[in-house]
Amino acid sequence: MSTAADPSNQAAVARKPKAPFKFLVPLIYAPVLPLIRLSLRRNPVLRDRLFTAVLAGAFIHGGYLVTDLYDAESK
Repeated sequence: MSTAADPSNQAAVARKPKAPFKFLVPLIYAPVLPLIRLSLRRNPVLRDRLFTAVLAGAFIHGGYLVTDLYDAESK
């Protein structure tokens, strides 16, 4: 009788798929943007520039993900 712990039956055990890191990056952007606005309240020039740079990076990353999706669908 073979069990799930049997090494010869390792291929039959389904592994849980991991989410790619590129899809988890928005979970980093979401709290960072409000923290920039709150923590740099006393320095508005730096706050606005940093907020704009991070937001632009987020949009570029989103565009990369979308174009990657469309590229995979067209093949």
